[in-house]
Amino acid sequence: MAFSPTSPVTGATISGLTSPTYTLTADSAPAPNAKQYYVSGLGGNQTGVSVHSVGNRFTIAFWVPKVLQIASWFSTLTGFQRKNPRNVYNLHVVKGVTPATGASVELMNINVKIDIPAGADTIDPLSLKAALSLAFGAAWATASGIADSALTGTA
Repeated sequence: MAFSPTSPVTGATISGLTSPTYTLTADSAPAPNAKQYYVSGLGGNQTGVSVHSVGNRFTIAFWVPKVLQIASWFSTLTGFQRKNPRNVYNLHVVKGVTPATGASVELMNINVKIDIPAGADTIDPLSLKAALSLAFGAAWATASGIADSALTGTA
């Protein structure tokens, strides 16, 4: 699988974290169609953030479709095309967080779903790459604002 982040990963700029980095260690994937890593070390100033442990998870996983779909056929006889199948990829981050003073750790989940019409990977790969570039570039550039939105509940 092509998902293999170079460790340490440099985190996006977010107020309260100074030059955050995350050392990743390969982990047992939860399924054969996934790769998973756990955060085994932190860099920069991240006071109060903990690395992965049994009771306080901090993992990143990438899932590919179990069965890759191909583009549907187009009938020249009827002029109709069947509904095109889709290939869905998922980037999943899990972090243990404490919801209240003295409370037990609960898991926070971040899921990035990438839903691609089958065939686009071969017919229009540059548009696919452009969409991913925009999505992850915007997420990187606005990470602090996204964090503020998650903290305040405002967009």
